[in-house]
Amino acid sequence: MDPLNLRQKVFDNEELARANTGKKRKVAAFYAAQNDQIERLLKPVHAHVSDARETQESNALRYKIAVYGSLAANLILAALQVYAAVASGSLSLFTTMADAIFDPLSNIMLFLCNRAVARVDGRKYPAGKARIETAGNITFCFLMTAVSLILIAFSAQSLSQGSQEATTGFHLPSIIAVSIAFCTKLSLFLYCYSIRNQYSQVQILWQDHRNDLAINGFGILTSVGGSKLRWWLDPMGAIILSVLISFLWLRTATKEFNMLIGKSADPKTLQHITYISMHHDDRIKQVDTVRAWYSGPRLTVEVDIVLDPNTTLQVSHDVAESLQLELESLPGIDRANVHNDYEVTHKPEHFLKKEL
Repeated sequence: MDPLNLRQKVFDNEELARANTGKKRKVAAFYAAQNDQIERLLKPVHAHVSDARETQESNALRYKIAVYGSLAANLILAALQVYAAVASGSLSLFTTMADAIFDPLSNIMLFLCNRAVARVDGRKYPAGKARIETAGNITFCFLMTAVSLILIAFSAQSLSQGSQEATTGFHLPSIIAVSIAFCTKLSLFLYCYSIRNQYSQVQILWQDHRNDLAINGFGILTSVGGSKLRWWLDPMGAIILSVLISFLWLRTATKEFNMLIGKSADPKTLQHITYISMHHDDRIKQVDTVRAWYSGPRLTVEVDIVLDPNTTLQVSHDVAESLQLELESLPGIDRANVHNDYEVTHKPEHFLKKEL
């Protein structure tokens, strides 16, 4: 079904290959993205649902390995990095240790949040508990930032006091321990990469493993630099690492906060919802308004459709309800609200309330 003849706008692979050269690469990328969006629009809703279900079922084992494997690895690596930091006395390794200790705590929090969402009581929480995951992530981000600020203070104190020795002591077992953590994180990073866009939990774990690669790698360099080159490289590295950790976590907190307060969905998602609403039922004359915003990790959708003024209450109800159910069946949509109208010349039904 293609009432707007969108398939005629699809660029074939040969045309894209010819355009994907020199200064035309951006143009080719635009049309490749347009092709993907057309395919997404023309795919029936039940096909989207079926594909999402099949993908989740086929990756169920990989999901469990990613979550529980990350938890087990993080518990072991936390113990390793506590040993590395205490045995060496390196401030850089103390910074990597702080990050490592928080990793299993983050995993446990994600597990508990996911369990709370799955076991929600609809009478107490009519809108579900999906936002608890987002709120938990924000809280965790600020805790990690606070720890980073404490480490910055200790490192700055060490720099101000100075050292009578040109270098700090070199402790090989500590470097080996952190190197093991680096290699383990690299393996987990590569494993989670392929399914990071299918599960919000795995997405967060993948980002965490990616961040840990940079933190552990830089921590090894500055710790060794402090023991082999100049003593101040170690506390300076700890400060840089703490600033990096704070930046990464605050960036994550900003993203999660935007989702919690209701950031709008991306244009492609809005286009998809609009297209479904337009062609859901022949009795829908126009689509007046389409809104979609995040309410935690999932979307809340609001659509205003226009029907004939003489449409009976029963028919208008059935049309709106069937569209609502179809939209709510889409992956990533938590709730859809469909409103009926008979004209489009009125002011918006809702306004932004800027005061209590």
